[in-house]
Amino acid sequence: MKISAIVTMLLSVVLLSSCSFKKQEIETSDPIDAKVAALLSSMTLEEKIGQMTQITVTALEQDGKPGVLDKNKLKKAIHKYKIGSILNVPNPGAPSPERWNEVLNEILEETNQTDKKIPIIYGIDAIHGASYTAGAVLFPQQIGMAATWDSELVKKCTAISAYETRASSIPWVFSPDLDLPRNPAWSRLWESFGEDTYLSSQMGVAMVEGFQGDDIGESDKVAACIKHYIGYGSTTTGKDRTPSIIPERILRQYDLPIYEKSIEADAKSIMISSGEINGVPVHASKKIINDLLKEELGFKGFVVTDWQDIIYLHTRHKIASTMREAVKKSVLAGIDMSMVPDNYTFFEDLLSLVNDGEVPMSRIDDAVSRILRVKYELDLFRTPVTDPKDYPDFGSSSSIAMSYIAASESITLLKNTDKTLPISKESKVLITGPTANSMKYLNGGWSYTWQGEKSDQYAKDKFTILEAFQSKIGKQNVEYAPGVSIFEEIDIAKSVSLAKNVDYIVLCLGEHNYTETPGDINDLLITEPQVKLAKALMDLNKPIILVLNEGRPRIISQFEKGMDAVLQCYLPGNEGARALVDIVYGGVNPSGKLPYNYPRYANSLQKYNRKYTESLGDEEQNDDADYQKSYSPQYEFGHGLSYTTFGYKNLNFDKVFIKKGDAINVTVEVQNTGTRTGKEVVQLYIKDLYASITPEVKTLKRFKKIELQPGENKKVSFTIDTDDLKFVNEDNKWVVEYGEFEIIIGNLNKKFALEKEL
Repeated sequence: MKISAIVTMLLSVVLLSSCSFKKQEIETSDPIDAKVAALLSSMTLEEKIGQMTQITVTALEQDGKPGVLDKNKLKKAIHKYKIGSILNVPNPGAPSPERWNEVLNEILEETNQTDKKIPIIYGIDAIHGASYTAGAVLFPQQIGMAATWDSELVKKCTAISAYETRASSIPWVFSPDLDLPRNPAWSRLWESFGEDTYLSSQMGVAMVEGFQGDDIGESDKVAACIKHYIGYGSTTTGKDRTPSIIPERILRQYDLPIYEKSIEADAKSIMISSGEINGVPVHASKKIINDLLKEELGFKGFVVTDWQDIIYLHTRHKIASTMREAVKKSVLAGIDMSMVPDNYTFFEDLLSLVNDGEVPMSRIDDAVSRILRVKYELDLFRTPVTDPKDYPDFGSSSSIAMSYIAASESITLLKNTDKTLPISKESKVLITGPTANSMKYLNGGWSYTWQGEKSDQYAKDKFTILEAFQSKIGKQNVEYAPGVSIFEEIDIAKSVSLAKNVDYIVLCLGEHNYTETPGDINDLLITEPQVKLAKALMDLNKPIILVLNEGRPRIISQFEKGMDAVLQCYLPGNEGARALVDIVYGGVNPSGKLPYNYPRYANSLQKYNRKYTESLGDEEQNDDADYQKSYSPQYEFGHGLSYTTFGYKNLNFDKVFIKKGDAINVTVEVQNTGTRTGKEVVQLYIKDLYASITPEVKTLKRFKKIELQPGENKKVSFTIDTDDLKFVNEDNKWVVEYGEFEIIIGNLNKKFALEKEL
């Protein structure tokens, strides 16, 4: 009896422990996983493939009635093809939040008639605000946000974009753009954060966190879609959607870390590059999508194509002899959702491939699980459509103020000869140039419409540059003549004539509105009519303030010497003109810094972090030959002037000899040595003096934006570790090598050493 009692007691303990373990396991497991698994197990193959299919909303409109959904087309999409995602804007463009709500509810009404009522995930290009919604706050484009060098500001502005996108009933945004442009002629440079990996990675994380917050299921958050993975901005021609040649070592060291940081920040989806790398279209690369992204980086979200890119594997890239083969290659490579976007060929081909055993069910289940997980995380099963009435701060004055602040901090003072700026309000000015009197040149593409050609219509209550000057100092003090358009002469003589009777010329040059392939150019030089206008005005010997509104750095060296001040506005958004004018008159002290090298010559396009062999030193040149300087940008990455001055001193480390795994605490004192309050971006660069892979001249590793009163001194601290010293070697592995390094901050530099391990 005693033995039996002991056995019974032991069995009870084991059973209790087992129950306790199972209860703990249930409590700690992810409830969304269970929901996804349960739903997936009940779905038909057709329902699963439907979840992988994305259609553009315009394909569902009535013929001859733009913006009106066709009930039969919608029924066909939802019931026959069981599509899981819709994107894009109903014609004719930029609906109000209320109209967006009507469209999304019309779609919801149809999905609610299905067996499982799986909600649609609707995606939109919310590139610089809820940019496809009338009345939304439009911020500077990404390149301008990078020029703020203020990731917290970027995060705050992006949170407003998320709020206003959700106010439009839309839960998913195709943003941020994490491309690393290598050619400044590329038409999507302005959608990126510029030429530096570290700056881009910091800004990318800020946008992901701004969009998603801590919980994308919250009513003011959206799912981010980082893009365009990978190598898209590195085309050898500089033109959109053309081939790239990128060694794996380069891809891993410069491009991949930008995506990796945003993946660590839990970005929920990723869009694949439309390009090809080394002859392999990224949409068909299992190595890049499945092996590198999903397995090595551990990406848990879902992968979506760009516009029609599976079709392009057959029609453009020519690696698939049939559409069916294109679908097979892309899905097996790791594509989870196809932006088809206007037919059902993907659905039909994939259904056939699975039924014929050419695509395994495991690949389908993986893709659909990823998509369903994000839908659950967005809380779409409970709240598939939000109500604009719940968003009273849509288009609010506080949000507009944030756009103004962002524009103010992005605009970059590149040149200010003899303190031309700021100018007096009592001065009389001529406003001239093609970008002076249209909102198109302040906003660029992805503004209300794809190419941004309707900005004047949708933003008619906002100031153009001309209107901002007139508002500031009165129309009686402002003369205006365009002189030229972007591509044609209009009346240069009139601009010259008016200029004779003013104190200052404000010359507004730049680019037309564009994005993607329509923005391809054959010449990086600014257009000839603009050059002619600038040169004609230079002959008057009047002070000229050059204002640039451009998505990429168009070369201005033909006339830059004749400009007394140069302001780079990038594409500053709807509040950009107000911010510009306040800078010109001194109400705002400029603090923007360039996020790229501004080239001086069309065939000299080195990046700031060039190799030593790209910039021949004076001491290396022979006496019996003439040399043109091999590295001579118009303005260098990180450059930007202020109306005050800053001095750097006392660069110190807590140690100058370190071992692998150690960290160095770096301090530097920065003082405002001028007479005005100003903001300075303290930039820390590292130089590797010698390495087995040729080192860069310098590389940005940290930055911090600070504000200083006149005479104020601040100690700024940074921490770097041996990970900051690593590079990718010939075996495509990240390594750190012992030896000497140098830290550069401002005009100061100091060496430290990584000691060799015994």
